Amino acid sequence: METLIVARTRDLGDGFEVRRALPSARRRMVGPFIFFDQMGPAVFRSGQGLDVRPHPHIGLATVSYLFEGELLHRDSLGMVQPIRAGDVNWMTAGRGIAHSERTAPEARAAGGRLFGIQAWVALPKQYEETEPAFAHHAVDALPFLEGDGVRMRLIAGSLHGRRSPVRTFSEMFYADVALEADARLVLPAEHEERALYLADGAVEIDGTAFGSGELLVFRPGCEITLRASALARMLFLGGEPMDGPRYIFWNFVSSSRDRLEEAKADWKADRFARIPQETELVPLPEEPGPVLPVGLPGRGRG
Repeated sequence: METLIVARTRDLGDGFEVRRALPSARRRMVGPFIFFDQMGPAVFRSGQGLDVRPHPHIGLATVSYLFEGELLHRDSLGMVQPIRAGDVNWMTAGRGIAHSERTAPEARAAGGRLFGIQAWVALPKQYEETEPAFAHHAVDALPFLEGDGVRMRLIAGSLHGRRSPVRTFSEMFYADVALEADARLVLPAEHEERALYLADGAVEIDGTAFGSGELLVFRPGCEITLRASALARMLFLGGEPMDGPRYIFWNFVSSSRDRLEEAKADWKADRFARIPQETELVPLPEEPGPVLPVGLPGRGRG
């Protein structure tokens, strides 16, 4: 293993927690993955829910993936799509998009659990200003492998000889893996940058135990064999290195600092397209933190 990252926990209120694994001081990116948040698990009482208000993105694609629960996606293209467990919702921001993700009224009335992952995938330079788009892929459309205590659903990219129908802009992989206790699985060496995020349970690699909320980044070129020491749920992720450094500021990602400044000005001046049926806007933070260089030479390896 090359780097171990313990995800930072943040309480968003009403007991709803997120764990952020990327970006980290120890590792800024893994392949094209530049942001990786675990949402929950949380239990909402009747009348409660999640409200991610309208906000913008550029230069990336968002991937919303749920283990449990449901959210309602709306965006400035006019797309309205329920996000349900096991489905893939890939939103290409490109030159600019705004979206919201909320608990739908009927789900809010009923209450229930919510558990999932929100990831951002940086776009190669040639696609940073592509037209925004949204694609939904139902769970039954995704490659699924099962046997010997292993269940793996391929969210995006290619792994173990299978390829997801989700269109990506660089060579990558992203998979949802569940292992029963004592089950074993090999993460092949076919991609240069690879990581495992443990969402629940525990695994062992070469006799070392790892637990939930940990992101394990592996060295290139060697197969990794892992064994579940208890029922475990994890994500495999990675791909080819990015084509140069990226800068990240609030919800914006770009290879150009100037482009970030332009996006900030556009959001502040209300020049992004509006989302139908939405009236709220998350204001541009006055001091959201510095413009961070991400993926500099050496790719941030710790």
